[in-house]
This record gives sequence, structure tokens and C-alpha cells, in this order.
Amino acid sequence: MRRAGRSIALLGALVAGIATSGPVTAASFDFVPAPQTDLNRIYRIDRVTGAIASCQYGLQEGTVGATLCFGPGEGAGPQTPGEYGLVASRHEREGGVFRVNYRTGDMSVCYVYEEKVVCTPQTGPSVSGAAPGGAAISGAGGTPTSGRPGQTRP
Repeated sequence: MRRAGRSIALLGALVAGIATSGPVTAASFDFVPAPQTDLNRIYRIDRVTGAIASCQYGLQEGTVGATLCFGPGEGAGPQTPGEYGLVASRHEREGGVFRVNYRTGDMSVCYVYEEKVVCTPQTGPSVSGAAPGGAAISGAGGTPTSGRPGQTRP
């Protein structure tokens, strides 16, 4: 009888400990494929920091293949904490995606360049330095060899 009483007390303490340990939260990542129809690349974003990485399938002789991943490069690392997401355009030849900040409305374009994910600076229509017609101007540190953001270097 004493053992049963102890077991019930221990079980009660365990249940109480689990109940007060706090909620279990899911990982804070979102995933979006590149819109380019002949590219098997997917982008990952940390919803809080805005840091972006990308992976794709690659052929490797003698195996089933390999997962090739590209870490954050210029502009793709952690940003000011916010509420970030990824949006792919419907442009079938675009290899990049838009990083959006749902709290501020700012955006940047991110793509793989020289085996790293790079992003243009975050900007929005309300930023000074707007071009005629109200479009904000924002440049990237490097220019892809094709001259178009979102296109990877051959």
C-alpha cells in the first residue's frame, strides 16, 4: 500500500511538472521553392531573424544524389527581429525569391550567387531616394553575371 501511495505521488508530481513547463513551440522556419521551372531549389527563412539559406538536389555519380546547400552571404544573414516570410514571383525564369517583413512592409530580393544566398537591402515604397513613379531604389553588393537578380552564375 505504501508503494502505491508513493507511485501515485510521483506520478502526480511528474504530471504537475509537465503542465508547468510551458508550451512547446514549433520551429520558426518557412520554406518556398524558387519559381524557376527548371530549378529544383528551395529557400528557407527564419521567420524571426529573416536569415535565409537554400538547398537543391544535385547529381552525384555512384549515389542517389546529394543535397547541395547554400548558406547566407551578403544581406542574407540575420536582420532586425521582425516577422519575415518568403514570396516567390510567378516569373518562370526567376531563380530568386522576395524576403518580406510583414511588420514593416519592407522587401528585398534574395538569390544564390557564388555558392551563397545574397539579398538586396530591405526597402519599401516609403523609403526616401525613390525613383520617378514612386519606386524605391535598392542595390545589391554584387551583380550576377547575367545582370539579372535571381539568376545564378553559370
